[in-house]
Amino acid sequence: MITIYKHEIKLSLKSLLIWFACVGGMGFACILLYSSMKGDMAAMAESFASMGAFADAFGMSQLSIATLPGFYATEVGTIHGLGGAMFAAIMSTCMLSKEEDAHTSEFLFSMPLSRTKIVFSKWCAILTNIFAFNILCVLLYVVGFVVQSEDIPVKEFVLYHGMQIILQIEIAAICYAISAFMKKNKFGLGLGVVLLLYAYDLMARVIPDLSDYKLISPFSYANAADILSTGKVEVSALVLGVIILVGSIVLAFSRFIRRDLAT
Repeated sequence: MITIYKHEIKLSLKSLLIWFACVGGMGFACILLYSSMKGDMAAMAESFASMGAFADAFGMSQLSIATLPGFYATEVGTIHGLGGAMFAAIMSTCMLSKEEDAHTSEFLFSMPLSRTKIVFSKWCAILTNIFAFNILCVLLYVVGFVVQSEDIPVKEFVLYHGMQIILQIEIAAICYAISAFMKKNKFGLGLGVVLLLYAYDLMARVIPDLSDYKLISPFSYANAADILSTGKVEVSALVLGVIILVGSIVLAFSRFIRRDLAT
């Protein structure tokens, strides 16, 4: 079991570093850009805040982008939230299906391990990558705050990134369940799940008829503007997210250990 876990970690290391460099790098660059744009931010903040539905969708009606926490929530929050979810989705969508797609399932399942242990090992590798990705990104963002000599709203910052980890695990669980049904790698399907849930969250923030149902999307409890402005989490959305997470994992295990695999 440890052998499979280490193998998956090794295979995903390059992808992890690339996604960290892209998402973390862009977030870090945005933080550094704040100082050069700070003088113009006050006027921009007033303009953005008066843009109605657009401001509501991206949280600019809750926080002022003239402050670094507000700028972080609207800019870095969007980059990290969407980028991290995509990373989790792409990694998880092919984690099980790649064995059939690459015709390696016969070798894998000839090992003296049950399918349950194999699926568990791969899931542990996914969790490790998600935690590593977030730790690396957060460290880089903290460096950005230090360079800018700005105070970090510690409670809200930790809460936001904690919710981001749960969001990414939920997305990963959904895509892991999808992977258990697939015989070919479907990267696009995983990305589609992320973009659909993200778009739904945006629409639910601007369309009154959808506002009561925005908790369906995991982005509702991990929204940077909501958390950094209130210091609170949408508990009902979080509970639903955890239920979906657990249900997806159970589905992935039950489906994969029972299906006939192509060799």
